[in-house]
Amino acid sequence: MASDNRIASLRPATRLVHGGTLRSQFAETSEALFLTQGYVYPSMEAAEARFNGEDPGFIYSRFSNPTVAMFEERMALLEGVEAARATATGMAAVTAAIMGQVKAGDHVVGAKALFGSCRYVIEDLLPRFGVETTLVDGEDLDQWRSAMRPNTKTLFLESPTNPTLSLVDIAAVAEIAHAGGATLVVDNVFATPMLQSPLQLGADCVVYSVTKHVDGQGRCLGGVILASKAFIEAHVHNLLRQTGPAMSPFTAWVMLKGLETLDLRVTAQNAAAAIVADFLAEQGVIERVIYPFRADHPQHALAKRQMRGGGTLVAFELANKAKAFQAANALRIIAISNNLGDSKSLVTHPATTTHQRLPAEVRAGLGIGEGMLRLSVGLEDVEDLKDDLSQAFESLGR
Repeated sequence: MASDNRIASLRPATRLVHGGTLRSQFAETSEALFLTQGYVYPSMEAAEARFNGEDPGFIYSRFSNPTVAMFEERMALLEGVEAARATATGMAAVTAAIMGQVKAGDHVVGAKALFGSCRYVIEDLLPRFGVETTLVDGEDLDQWRSAMRPNTKTLFLESPTNPTLSLVDIAAVAEIAHAGGATLVVDNVFATPMLQSPLQLGADCVVYSVTKHVDGQGRCLGGVILASKAFIEAHVHNLLRQTGPAMSPFTAWVMLKGLETLDLRVTAQNAAAAIVADFLAEQGVIERVIYPFRADHPQHALAKRQMRGGGTLVAFELANKAKAFQAANALRIIAISNNLGDSKSLVTHPATTTHQRLPAEVRAGLGIGEGMLRLSVGLEDVEDLKDDLSQAFESLGR
């Protein structure tokens, strides 16, 4: 294997296989799984040195663990950033990345179009602790500018958004944030690190639910925060250490194995999603298809500018909720699930699942209609997916 100082110069697919690998005295090929809570010291003096930072070794697996450290290093290498911290879930990553930067009296600006739990953090949780928040139309740069205040500490967005696949101009919002002395945190889960690089576009921090494409096989929950070493040390490290949303070593090991095939899986899923989107657009029962790399997407030019592919998800609308339910219930291969980024194709009805906690008028304002379905395209043969969708749509005429 190439030495650690060479890994960063290698291409992404190679980093996904070799990055961050630590080998024990047994020189194993696969990454070792260190299922341990604590660590033994050769002397009391050694323990003292470990705790006061003179010795950089491991102390306790709530703080750090060799298997988790490998996952963090590999993610940092993939993202092209100095530091990463793994968490138990994607929402733990989102919450820590934001809350680690603020205190009572500060201000946070978020895009309105967010996953339901992310919007809860901005809209409901932060104000409980005296943090003021403002939600804006993420597509409207003037709204971002108008929302900035002297006490604004950070801006938060996801792009493409869940589930409407609208886009936010990451580079432009980063400029607005920095001009006001604030940071920008981007949830990049829909695009994946293979198709979009928010840090290269000016973001200060990127978060992932690695439950999605990184695992990508429906096994484990996890999250990760990626940023500069200075950002992680100032805003994230101590918060995670003291509050304890730690990723388990077993989960980190599963994620490491998932990373080895991430490039292959996302490349295949991205290609299939583009085909499925075009197929859906040809179906008479479909009222609208949303896919960032289709020419009819209202932000197609922005998608081409800041993404390397349209992604693995397609949103489409039927006439109403009854039609959407009937079509989804008729599917034989595509499963009904609120997860995404899986090797299995999955469909959900956002208005009654991922975004059900939002009032109907808020959902309508975000473009989440009662007839909308969100399809996460998996690794099945795309012709079988098209056949499955065809027979489901045929059922609508019965």
